[in-house]
Amino acid sequence: KRIVKDKNGAEHDVVLGRASLEEYLNNTGYIGAAIGRHANRIAGGKFTINGTEYSVGINENGNSLHGGVNGFDKKLYSVQEYDNAVLMCCVSPDGEEGFPGTMIVSIRYSITGNDALKIEYNAVCDKDTVCNLTNHSYFNLNGHDSGKIYSHELTINADFYTPNDSECMPTGEVAPVEGTPFDFRKPKDIGRDIDANHKQIQAVSGFDHNYVINGSGYRLAATVKGNETGITMEVYTNQPGMQLYTANALPSGVNKSGYEYQMHDALCLETQLFPNSMANPHFPTPVLRKNRVYSHITEYKFS
Repeated sequence: KRIVKDKNGAEHDVVLGRASLEEYLNNTGYIGAAIGRHANRIAGGKFTINGTEYSVGINENGNSLHGGVNGFDKKLYSVQEYDNAVLMCCVSPDGEEGFPGTMIVSIRYSITGNDALKIEYNAVCDKDTVCNLTNHSYFNLNGHDSGKIYSHELTINADFYTPNDSECMPTGEVAPVEGTPFDFRKPKDIGRDIDANHKQIQAVSGFDHNYVINGSGYRLAATVKGNETGITMEVYTNQPGMQLYTANALPSGVNKSGYEYQMHDALCLETQLFPNSMANPHFPTPVLRKNRVYSHITEYKFS
């Protein structure tokens, strides 16, 4: 739940959610979930570190998605509560879902003074491994139960994106957005190109693509505005990539407030390292070296 006031002072819950704890335990669609050890896709569930090939959990068309069969979205976390924050911690043992090393993970969610939600990820492992964590919240800035997001105005700070193959796996190409439906460098309604006659769009019935965020360090990645409410969300991160996903395959079923979500009722902006990076050496590496600290910050600022 994320309650934000609109331009007239009315309150809206802008985050999609399940109706019960039981439904979160069987959370197809990863609604609101923490994602790891490796967000997004690994081709064939295979990668090599230090000359050793590892095979990890296969759960989508022969590939590994969002950490495999039992990723971090299904783990139990210890929780510490603070005045404006929650700290979630877990241990992923050596060999879990096939990943090497025992990894200790902490995820801190906090509300900052400027009405922002900040998520801070930290991880350390006792072997060389891969680590790529993210959050899979679905947003609708007109309200979680308001329907399609076609008139949401989106801006993405990216000159390039990574095209996919037929299995939604990056091909390795880094392509310019200019002259394509993927160009959100200036504000554009999401619905304008969500069904464009472009093979990348048609293959997934919308957007499900990684963007190469301009610049480095902690910076603005995207801005979204709900047309009806005037609610705006800015996404800041220190990660090199961000997946734009327009809820092309939201699972059916009744969710919170009794509302049944449908295709294109929300968008996800998943800050990340690039998908399938181990097969593409020119992509930023997800390798986390032994006893080194993985650190990832994402902030969602609302106004």
